[in-house]
Amino acid sequence: MMMWSNFFLQEENRRREAAGRRRAHGRYRSGLTPEREGKVKLALLLAAVGATLAVLSVGTEFWVELNTYKANGSAVCEAAHLGLWKVCTKRLWQADVPADRDTCGPAELPGEANCTYFKFFTTGENARIFQRTTKKEVNLAAAVIAVLGLVVMALGCLCIIMVLTKGAEFLLRVGAVCFGLSGLLLLVSLEVFRHSVRALLQGVSPEPPPAPRLTYEYSWSLGCGLGAGLILLLGAGCFLLLTLPSWPWGSLCPKRGHRAT
Repeated sequence: MMMWSNFFLQEENRRREAAGRRRAHGRYRSGLTPEREGKVKLALLLAAVGATLAVLSVGTEFWVELNTYKANGSAVCEAAHLGLWKVCTKRLWQADVPADRDTCGPAELPGEANCTYFKFFTTGENARIFQRTTKKEVNLAAAVIAVLGLVVMALGCLCIIMVLTKGAEFLLRVGAVCFGLSGLLLLVSLEVFRHSVRALLQGVSPEPPPAPRLTYEYSWSLGCGLGAGLILLLGAGCFLLLTLPSWPWGSLCPKRGHRAT
């Protein structure tokens, strides 16, 4: 009886050892080498910088500043800044405006602010800014494209996280495509927004009072969006390079230990 029990125990131990070897072999085959994992993490860090700039850009309203000209004999002047979602008009003290400026601003100066969300997302109405009317179709297109860019960027982050945690290296190429597409969508959104600014400046209302003269300058939110698009494209290129086979790079850059005779 003791002999049979020892036999079954030995068989059970052999099965467990074989199963452990198979699991370890599977992890080795599907996992990343430490060197490759480090490269993926560096590329992910670069993409994370682009993602942070993208979220900061889309979520803030300093894409463009609209400035009126300073009026003689008036103690205040008006300026505005807007983004994809809302517009803020401000009344600034002319004493705070730099003396070398002919226009009101910059919009970061302290003053009485009035911020409202664009109504074309809810009721479909155009916004009026300094007796000028927005073109809601263009503004909506810029916002939708930017949101799509953020969604695709989130999918790219999820793919790379799956590569690092589950060893699914086939998702590396999918993540690269997602980051590249998100960068392109952000850049397209910036260009569409530029067209919306031009349409706003040309949409002068004929109703009194007369529209004041305006100047405009793009602000830091748009700069963050431009940087985010370029960085995401660069991150996508890094991920694509990691998907290429190693033998072309090895032939171009041979190791020191393997010198040609």
